[in-house]
Amino acid sequence: MKSPARPSARRITTLLGTVALALAATGCGGGTGAASAPDTVTSITALDYYTDATEHAQWSKRLTDCGRTAGVRVEHTSVPAPSLIPRVLRQASSRTLPDLLMLDNPDLQQIASTGALTPLDRYGIDTTGFAEGILSAGTYRGKVYGLAPTVNTIALIYNKDMLAEAGVAVPRTWDELRTTAARLTRPGRYGIAVSADATPESTWQFLPFLWSDGGDEKHLDTPQAAQALRLWTDLMKSGSLSKSALNWNQADLHDQFAAGKTAMMVNGPWRIPALNKDHDLHWGVAPLPVRQKGQKLVTPLGGEVWTVPQNSSPSRQEKAARVLACLNDPTTMLAVAKDHLTVPSRTAVAARYAEQVPSMSGFVTSVEGARSRTAELGVKWPATATAISTAIQSALTGRQTPEEALAGAQRLATAS
Repeated sequence: MKSPARPSARRITTLLGTVALALAATGCGGGTGAASAPDTVTSITALDYYTDATEHAQWSKRLTDCGRTAGVRVEHTSVPAPSLIPRVLRQASSRTLPDLLMLDNPDLQQIASTGALTPLDRYGIDTTGFAEGILSAGTYRGKVYGLAPTVNTIALIYNKDMLAEAGVAVPRTWDELRTTAARLTRPGRYGIAVSADATPESTWQFLPFLWSDGGDEKHLDTPQAAQALRLWTDLMKSGSLSKSALNWNQADLHDQFAAGKTAMMVNGPWRIPALNKDHDLHWGVAPLPVRQKGQKLVTPLGGEVWTVPQNSSPSRQEKAARVLACLNDPTTMLAVAKDHLTVPSRTAVAARYAEQVPSMSGFVTSVEGARSRTAELGVKWPATATAISTAIQSALTGRQTPEEALAGAQRLATAS
């Protein structure tokens, strides 16, 4: 996950119902052509949302290399992220899905629920060594449908010089965060920056505080959830968090941090390339604070899974599965992680990676306890994500107390 821009949950639900009916009527979930003998499959298609020129080129190279090991040429297409899921649903309904499909991990269960994907155990793909949360992100009803070569999450990125000048240490608890952020705040600079806008991006940033204190997305109207939201309202009321955070996305946080207008920010490893370009900016990464010492940090798992859609050609599916397996082997995932500054999905590979790329060690630590946003709610997650971001806005603007805002979020989530 970087910037979650996607169609509304209501529209997706309607489209999913249409696709499921179409698949039930046809008995299959898509295709790329007539069935062919194994020795006649010379190319397969792959679809993702890596439209950035550099990122697209990097993935094209990986797909080409893995296609070579499978004996096929991979025709790689990228579409803008907001249009991927509508396109996938249309193609699933018309049985024209690509042979290899990348999905943002929260979308996996929605697409798998239509019957458009094949379980990967059918192809004997090795899933050993993957962190539990990462494997869960690609699982639907007990079957693994997608695997992520690498993943990401969020952590605390801080300005080393500003912390040293203020004589404060990196905060490890919420009380330390309140104190440290206050001491770092001065005219023209805030202590901490988070994304609190009216999108799933604010939900993504809020989840570590909710989950690590024992909060549960199934029950938003609990004292634990209220404590987490109160932390954010306290930071804003004290002046340590700008009121502009209500309109900031994660790119905006980076801009504030790079300009010296905030000493700390909650953000992800995708910001590192830009941070590295400023040689005068001395920054570090640490796990996000928990409410009290001894609590386990739980962060949301970001990243994309690769899947093998249903089609009428078992030979094409087999070739696609071999490419998918190659993308997820230890050598490839380590190379992908270095290309994109993400975290390898196999625990042993991630440990080696942290040694080789020290700037990523804080994110590797955070990924160890990360979990999928759909782990508890499955296809019901998008509606809850919207309810949480609505509650954040309501509490931070002072329209409601954290308790009132979260009680409303619970009603909104359960009514969907």
